[in-house]
Amino acid sequence: MNKPADAAAAHVTNFIRNAIDADLAAGKYASRTWGGAPGTAAAHAGAPPDPAKIRTRFPPEPNGYLHFGHAKSICLNFGLARDYGGVCHMRFDDTNPEKEEQEYVDSILAAVRWLGFGWTANGTEHLYHASDYFDAMYQAAEHLVTSGHAYVDEQSAEELRAARGTLTEHGQDSPWRGRPPAESLARLREMREGKHADGSMVLRAKIDMASPNINLRDPAIYRIKRATHHRTGDAWCIYPMYTYAHPIEDALEQITHSICTLEFEDQRPFYDWLLARLAEGGLLAKPLPQQLEFARLNLTYVVLSKRKLIQLVDEGHVDSWDDPRLPTLVGARRRGYTPEGFRLFAERIGVSKSDSWIDYSLLEECMREHLNEVAPRRIAVLDPLKLIIDNYPGDAEEQCLAPNHPQKPELGKRPVPFSRELWIEREDFMEAPAKGFFRLYPGNKVRLRYGFVIECTGCDKDASGAVAAVHCNYYADSKSGTPGSDTYKVKGNIHWLSAKHAFECEVRLFDRLFRVPHPGAGERDFLLDINPEAKKTIRAQLEPALKQAQPEERFQFERHGYFVADLKDSEAGAPVFNRAVTLKDSWQK
Repeated sequence: MNKPADAAAAHVTNFIRNAIDADLAAGKYASRTWGGAPGTAAAHAGAPPDPAKIRTRFPPEPNGYLHFGHAKSICLNFGLARDYGGVCHMRFDDTNPEKEEQEYVDSILAAVRWLGFGWTANGTEHLYHASDYFDAMYQAAEHLVTSGHAYVDEQSAEELRAARGTLTEHGQDSPWRGRPPAESLARLREMREGKHADGSMVLRAKIDMASPNINLRDPAIYRIKRATHHRTGDAWCIYPMYTYAHPIEDALEQITHSICTLEFEDQRPFYDWLLARLAEGGLLAKPLPQQLEFARLNLTYVVLSKRKLIQLVDEGHVDSWDDPRLPTLVGARRRGYTPEGFRLFAERIGVSKSDSWIDYSLLEECMREHLNEVAPRRIAVLDPLKLIIDNYPGDAEEQCLAPNHPQKPELGKRPVPFSRELWIEREDFMEAPAKGFFRLYPGNKVRLRYGFVIECTGCDKDASGAVAAVHCNYYADSKSGTPGSDTYKVKGNIHWLSAKHAFECEVRLFDRLFRVPHPGAGERDFLLDINPEAKKTIRAQLEPALKQAQPEERFQFERHGYFVADLKDSEAGAPVFNRAVTLKDSWQK
């Protein structure tokens, strides 16, 4: 999976790659060692040189399913490690036991693998959890207390908030800020032993209550929380805050470039302060990690807020977390989106320091581009109307040949059965044609794609006056691929299926979940912007070769778009198809 470092970003440049290039050119990490596993400075001291030129990490909290924004971060972090001869760690920031579940862990790992990335390098599996480091984090907390950089505060939550200050007013020192380190250490150990109630006290870093950056006003770094952790059980009743745990995790794992989204930019001073204090005490090895921030994915026509996604699922606006309408990676996989399409999308949008909106059509176009390359062609009639060839023998049938991929002749052709009664699209017939309509109407000739030229002679109607069947005659010497076919010049070309051989199948036509670019803009309830046409379920007629389609097998249905056999609902011999994306962008204004 690794590429030579000199191949790094030959095709793309951005501020993150520029920073990495500068660090490598300066030899910043040349003396770094790696003890074979994450650890303190002592664990890495005297170890061999680190085989990874850089180390990045993808660190989700296992409290939900990954969405399209996470795909950007996955491609960025794993892609940088690949391009620079480095390693990307797969790490779970599981410091909040009340919201985390093994179900989410399993789903996240599957999503990263599906996108084409792994975490095994140089013979080591780099799969880690913040909970692996709870002991090290606690020892770091005791060091901060004894060195005068942290204290236990016994104010209530309301008092803590009131004393924090505002953007224009300094915070107020806690009455516990000056307590002796030995007293704070005793209190911290009592917290660890479960001798105090939840919320009765917190451990705070001692930095600067007058700092213009509110994040440096003695932030809380440990709280009491009696909650069962999905990995450590009830071993702990105090848990580190994310902003405290995350930098320590990075440092223990020897991460070189900790790449975060812009909302963590204001936290960087605390990140640097904390690591500097622990390095001064000999707990962490230098050089220390550096945090770099980039703009998160802002995509039109979707919501990526976890709160809103939960609301969509819990209130039944979608069927489940893997509903193909949702911008979750499990939903995208069921819809038929491809890992290659996501990687292409991540490359196209790049990384930036400023927020901007990416139009959803770019993601769709990346999917089309990849699916066009890999999806074999098949025939489906989504709105079937019977076509009867009156002069074709009733018991006769023959084979027509259709290419599996028109741009890849090496994939050959497949036989498509032909008979007297066919299915065509209802929209391909008009009894009274509109101007510019070149398909079937009485007296007009069209070519049945891969088959014969026919001439429409009329139609049958049901009791309500609706067209029930179309009649035509065929020209026996006009079959595609035969010498006589060249003598027929027609403007219309329609697809079809033999009614005798086609099979009926459930097909789901998915579209964008929201009908406006910015759902919920201007304080509007975002649920009011749901697109009622985002899912249509129909019964279609499909080419017989599709009956054996395997789950996740993708095809282009000619004229209609790209479809996938549903990962969950398809059965042997009875697939269900989901539309991934149409052939063209139907949302362009």
